[in-house]
Amino acid sequence: MPRSENQPGAKPRSFRPSEPVVLGLVGGVASGKSTVAAFFRAHGLLHIDADEHAKAASEDPEVLAEVRSALGETYIVNGSIDRQAVANLVFSDPAAKRQLEAIIHPRVRTKILASLEGAVAQGRSCLLDVPLLFEAGLWERCDHIVFVDAPDATRASRARARGWAEDELGRRERSQLAIAEKRQRADAVLDNSGTLAETRRKVAALLAGMETGQ
Repeated sequence: MPRSENQPGAKPRSFRPSEPVVLGLVGGVASGKSTVAAFFRAHGLLHIDADEHAKAASEDPEVLAEVRSALGETYIVNGSIDRQAVANLVFSDPAAKRQLEAIIHPRVRTKILASLEGAVAQGRSCLLDVPLLFEAGLWERCDHIVFVDAPDATRASRARARGWAEDELGRRERSQLAIAEKRQRADAVLDNSGTLAETRRKVAALLAGMETGQ
């Protein structure tokens, strides 16, 4: 007898809308967006991850040369940008933040748009996992925007589990659009405060609703 999609170990049903769909994924820091993104990916969506593109850009020789010139040799370690050292710098120095963004963001945006346009041209639906989705104007490329919701206490616990300093979550959050505004501008809110199985079912239900236009 075939397994139900909600049974443990069952393969998620592929997302097959009549036309390719672009989903934008947003949420608070440490709300569990990476976990939710993996569940969307399991349904066949192409996961376009801004952080992965930023990591690749941080190892580009041309980028390294520009960062070295703008910020100094201290922030280059073993042939790539020292991401933690740079993060510490930009969260405390707005001018350095603007310099780094001017170097990295255009390259990341170009890669994101190339991946997106290529996938849609092939009829494949995509998930845009971009922390600055609204700030970068990429929300305009989305058919639906999903906000991943989790209580503040849960997010704080997850931040501690990552080994972050006590003020790290708040510091990162202040560098992004306010959570309340992200939530308000989203088309759907996905509660990620429960078990993994519950979140997996919510992702499946959300996609099923998009297929039927509900």
